[in-house]
Amino acid sequence: MSLNEQVENWLRERTAAFFSSDRPFITLTYAQSWDGSITTRSGETLCFSGPEATRLTHQLRSLHDGILVGIGTVLSDDPQLTVRKWEGDNPQPIVLDSQLRTPASAKVCHHPDKRCWILTVNGLSEALSPEASVIRLDGAGSGDAEVPLPRAMGLLRERGIRSLMVEGGAAVITSFLKAELVDALVLTLSPKLVGGYKAVYELLGGGDRNSPGITSVHSCQAGDDVVVWGDLQYGGHSS
Repeated sequence: MSLNEQVENWLRERTAAFFSSDRPFITLTYAQSWDGSITTRSGETLCFSGPEATRLTHQLRSLHDGILVGIGTVLSDDPQLTVRKWEGDNPQPIVLDSQLRTPASAKVCHHPDKRCWILTVNGLSEALSPEASVIRLDGAGSGDAEVPLPRAMGLLRERGIRSLMVEGGAAVITSFLKAELVDALVLTLSPKLVGGYKAVYELLGGGDRNSPGITSVHSCQAGDDVVVWGDLQYGGHSS
């Protein structure tokens, strides 16, 4: 069975077994070097995935209802968040942008068939582009500067997003893990040593008793890369 078949079968089984009506099933996926780096510094883009792993990423996009990135990724990478290297439908593009910094020229605001959802806590109500929808969520407190993730995930579920792919960047990856919202992880390991900026930071605080673990681990070679995937477990219990 090919890598693509293995990952798709596993993901379909996991999403079918997920019965929560409060939020989507959430898959975290990103690429990093062998030393855990995703870039040389914050705000800079490095491409790690080879062609085989890139095709897998686009296949994963086609298997989810929505795809989410943070404003940092929009500003540094300007991603399209579409399915181009695999046959399948485009997922709903979603941006976490607490202060509405998404430029009207961003590619996600000019999606070929979907209106981008921008999740924010900013009080402004106008859309940044005619092709984007600004969705404001009240924070947990008056001084909140970040989008409240549990509430945002509940809203996405209400809007029909049953499965969500989270692509990053580092702040978003860390926030979803801290909130214990990730159900599955697909990680591409590129055979490079960068010594740069990590995908996950300040996750544990004091001690490692609540360190998230990965269970039912699978791996497969994809060209020069190695793809690893499994289920997330928090403090001795699955997500």
